[in-house]
Amino acid sequence: MQGRADKGLFITTGSFTAEAKKEAIRDGAPPLDLIDGDALIERLKDLKLGVKEKIVIDYEVDEEWFKKI
Repeated sequence: MQGRADKGLFITTGSFTAEAKKEAIRDGAPPLDLIDGDALIERLKDLKLGVKEKIVIDYEVDEEWFKKI
């Protein structure tokens, strides 16, 4: 990072390696927030940004019921 920034932010739809996570909190380096794909989705859901809630009803056969007839 260069300039007057106090903190950096990296966002990915994937995930960060252990080395990247370590570097983000390394002593002497500017602090970095890392947001991976799972955290990004959770934040979008919390803020209701770009997502829709979808209710899905799932059915399965009740085999015991059919055995009785």
